Amino acid sequence: MNYFEIHFFIDPLSPGSEILMAELSETGYESFMEVEEGLLAYIPENIFKESDIKRVAEKLEPQFSISWKAHQVPDQNWNKVWESDYQPVVIKNSIYIYAPFHQVNDSYTYQIEIEPRMSFGTAHHETTSLMMEWMLQEDLTGKTVLDMGCGTGILAILAEMMGAAKVVAIDNDSNAVDNCRDNIKKNKCKKIGVLLGDSSAITGSFDLILANINTNILLADIEIYSKSLARGGVLLLSGFYKSDFQKIADKSKYNGIHTEGLLEKNNWVAARFIKS
Repeated sequence: MNYFEIHFFIDPLSPGSEILMAELSETGYESFMEVEEGLLAYIPENIFKESDIKRVAEKLEPQFSISWKAHQVPDQNWNKVWESDYQPVVIKNSIYIYAPFHQVNDSYTYQIEIEPRMSFGTAHHETTSLMMEWMLQEDLTGKTVLDMGCGTGILAILAEMMGAAKVVAIDNDSNAVDNCRDNIKKNKCKKIGVLLGDSSAITGSFDLILANINTNILLADIEIYSKSLARGGVLLLSGFYKSDFQKIADKSKYNGIHTEGLLEKNNWVAARFIKS
């Protein structure tokens, strides 16, 4: 599948790039890379619409000045795009995320190799790293875990490494599912099942549900998460901006899931909920 790379030029850059990422993620953009001049955003060719960009730009004006240029990126060249500026990530001095072209570092408790394709979730983005910070505070020994919108599978892989007995990873993008399965093999995981689909593919009950998606999908699916979460189970949500947190919290409370804590980085939020 071919992708479009859109180079956005934003003034002021901060917090403009963070707000722009939040808006674009609602319209199908899968991956982002912050650069000195602005933001690179990637979207599958078949759903790219310049009208979506214009609508987002108009929404953010006059607070920000936004211009852009777009060009097609063949899928087979994606790794070359990443290798030029892709660095390993360390989370809380415990998790080391690296690509095949990086040196292995065995001084960390959890080492995760991720092939950086178009799938969202390399821990470079705030929401992924915040989700992993929350996970480090959980005891996953023997637990059942659901990773919704799994992307690269990085959260599912960490869950197995932390002792989960069973992990289900679901994504509605076939490229993400393929990438997730490849990364599962790279990390020698044996307890993760991967499904192509949306929340309708969820079956069974889970001790922990992870969903790093976007505001609209989270709001639509919270009721399903509640029904799929064991009593006393934990729900970790991210992929939304701080200004959207109250909507998420209210919808969760309505469905019997109560806020337990909040982590924030550059106005992005990851929240912990528990089913009473």
